[in-house]
Amino acid sequence: MTKRLKPILRFIFFLGLGLFFVWWSVKDVSAEDRQHISAAFSEARYWLAIPGFLILILSHWFRALRWRLLIEPLGHNPSKANTFFAVMIGYLANQAVPRLGEVLKCSTLARYEKIPLDKLFGTVILERLIDTICLGIIFLFTLAIQPDLYDRIINTFFAGSGSEGKSNLLLFGAIIFAVMALGIITWMMIAKKSVKDVFNILKNIAARVWEGVAAIRHLKKRWAFVIYTLLIWFLYSICGYIGFLAFEELQHHGFKEMLTVLCAGSVGMVATPGGIGAYAFLLQKTMQLYGANSGVALAYGWVMWLMQIAVVLVGGLLSLIMLPIKNKSRLLNPEATREK
Repeated sequence: MTKRLKPILRFIFFLGLGLFFVWWSVKDVSAEDRQHISAAFSEARYWLAIPGFLILILSHWFRALRWRLLIEPLGHNPSKANTFFAVMIGYLANQAVPRLGEVLKCSTLARYEKIPLDKLFGTVILERLIDTICLGIIFLFTLAIQPDLYDRIINTFFAGSGSEGKSNLLLFGAIIFAVMALGIITWMMIAKKSVKDVFNILKNIAARVWEGVAAIRHLKKRWAFVIYTLLIWFLYSICGYIGFLAFEELQHHGFKEMLTVLCAGSVGMVATPGGIGAYAFLLQKTMQLYGANSGVALAYGWVMWLMQIAVVLVGGLLSLIMLPIKNKSRLLNPEATREK
């Protein structure tokens, strides 16, 4: 399999998965649901998209500042603007091919700030590890304050109650595991890789993660790193609450629902390119957990997804334009003083 064909097939797979979620979310929409969706869209407070847009941009700015803190122990101090532009360009690339954004944001910053690419990859892996841990903590906390949430998730997502729902969950997990195992075996056969090669790949990934973890010990501003992390997730959650305020039927929802939406949306955004299909579907099912009409819940999911995409498209495209303009003098004169 050629290197050019791999990303194409990967894109087709994840796009197909996203379109599947789109179909799944609308396949059972009744005439009554369509009326609810139409009413929800027509009566939504779209002006709330403005503070939502600004909040998301601010969260990405804090993400860029946090990334700088991980880069500084490596002996480099990139400008805040260039780091932010690289982050937004990475998000934009992820709309096309999942995980391409991580590569592109590293290569972009490496080009303009003269930082070794391999060092940047280590910091990005660490970022993802930290975000995964944070999401896990938020999910466990969400379950802890809503003891009945687990059973409601089983009933809503796996079409059953009690032992029937749990059996469906186990079956779903077994299918996912089988698909992953089949994918790995197929890749090994095509790429002519042995089990030892797979372990070496995992070993290299672990080494990169350890390199990033080791960088935390040398952070000069550890508390700043913690504060930026808290602010990122806080702003993500506030954005979901603003979405509640945009729909009259959802305005009574608050803190607990906000956390559940945050967890579901985070999974949805990484499941498919740009979260297409998966994000709106998961938010729809999440709001149905709390008794929301399926039509209104679907409208909420799509509006929230469109706001996320608008931020990435506008921010990413402007970053592509502004990055070479801001660094024009630096490219012409490599010795030019960098903005700190």
